[in-house]
Amino acid sequence: MGKIIAKVLALLLLFCFMGPIQGGQGAQLEKPVYYSLERTKPYLEAKPEKKVNDTQLFIGKASWYGPGFHGKLTANGEIFDENALTAAHKELPFGTKVLVTNLRNGKSTIVTINDRGPYVEGRHIDLSRAAAREVGMIEDGVVEVKMQIISYK
Repeated sequence: MGKIIAKVLALLLLFCFMGPIQGGQGAQLEKPVYYSLERTKPYLEAKPEKKVNDTQLFIGKASWYGPGFHGKLTANGEIFDENALTAAHKELPFGTKVLVTNLRNGKSTIVTINDRGPYVEGRHIDLSRAAAREVGMIEDGVVEVKMQIISYK
């Protein structure tokens, strides 16, 4: 019995020191490409969200969430509804409307920012289940999207 416990503890200790597996949540993703309607060439920036205005588009990774969060409070104090067209973003003001377009299939939807996240490096917006369904990314989980600010609250 003691040998089994020792082996389990050794395995747990080993997993603590392992790095992220390629493609896992900790995997490094390339920086997003940001486009300005006033510029003709794409450019890279670390945190352009602080500079985004209604004349800029930006491209990044979108994921979605819903199960496990439905009915719980969002960062702005609303109750999260996975069937509403909402999204989480790290810095955009609550109430901001964003046009999100899936670059794989061209499907779009307008979401309202009401939560904070995503908390996985390399991702830029977390869509509700309903928004993910609208842009056709439920199966993929994570896709590259174009995001355009429609209005600030």
